[in-house]
Amino acid sequence: MSEALAVGVMSGTSLDGISTALVRLRDGAAELVAFRQEPYSAAERGAIIDTIARGTPKDVAFLHVALGERFAAAVLALLATSKTNPRDLSFIASHGQTIWHEPGRATFQLGDAAVLAERVGVRVVSDFRARDVAAGGQGAPLVPLADVMLFGHEQHGRWLLNIGGMANVTWVPRRGVAEGAFAFDTGPGVAVIDAITRRVDPDAPYDRDGERARRGRPVAKLLEELLADPYFGQPPPKSTGRERFGIEYADKLRARVKKAGGSDNDAIATATALTAESIGRAIERWGEGGRGTGEGEIAEVVISGGGAKNPALLERLAAKIQPRAVVLFDQVFFNGEAKEAVAFAFLGMQTVSGKAGNLPAATGARGPRILGHITPA
Repeated sequence: MSEALAVGVMSGTSLDGISTALVRLRDGAAELVAFRQEPYSAAERGAIIDTIARGTPKDVAFLHVALGERFAAAVLALLATSKTNPRDLSFIASHGQTIWHEPGRATFQLGDAAVLAERVGVRVVSDFRARDVAAGGQGAPLVPLADVMLFGHEQHGRWLLNIGGMANVTWVPRRGVAEGAFAFDTGPGVAVIDAITRRVDPDAPYDRDGERARRGRPVAKLLEELLADPYFGQPPPKSTGRERFGIEYADKLRARVKKAGGSDNDAIATATALTAESIGRAIERWGEGGRGTGEGEIAEVVISGGGAKNPALLERLAAKIQPRAVVLFDQVFFNGEAKEAVAFAFLGMQTVSGKAGNLPAATGARGPRILGHITPA
């Protein structure tokens, strides 16, 4: 398949909502035709969180179907606003909503592909992560192959950093060159920041413009203790998720700040500093010693994801990783919030074309694997 019009659907660990991207794919290029975001309501977000925390098999089954309906409605809304006929689509690539991800052991995403295929009338590629895990991989990060093929620089090395619920980084020696590329999750992105913000203000989905972080001050001693977490020192390949850096972690962080005499804004500032410091230290540490050396030491860092909209986070990160330049993905390509949905459309293309979608250097899998399940129209 040399060219295809497809929709990528992403619902990430940040639980912000659903991103849908209409993408034209051809010969190692992806053109974003249309993009749409639908935020989850507080009730929807609460239902997902409750199911993750204490859901029964019945709860999980019903949420699986409900998310399938929600994804289908989001796709149909995207097609309506872009005046695109579903019959013109080659496929829909749906990441699903992760409710459990235990690296190398199990990964579980909800959002029934059968419902999506039935409502839209288009074949669906889904369940991308499971095959990599079955092949001995972490099941994440999966975006790196798209980073290599679509978003690397044509002449020199580039870091591609996505700050979603978790943060992941990819080193790309040159566009289209997988040899020498590697990637990993650095740790929390905005998940911990968002979780504390929602505890403080249930109506606030996230720390808008980093305002609360700016009004607080990180608790330095606690920050260093948090950065001593074994995950940060573990060498790549590695991945993580809400099971480690989720709501329980956020609640403990907030409680420890309060115990030290700090405020809620101090807790948010500490979580923001944790994200920036863990990303910065990861790039410094793993970009040396034979991985990303030379150009990698001064290569630009191109940032996408929800965290790219948080100036308090970006300022602290930029100070940490200087003299590397910080560049917003939006300035180089397209709306950075669409990147992961576009990436999964690309991975869907790999699957329907019978090509591997994982990067073993990123996931630790035994080798390249064709990812996902295909649900016919």
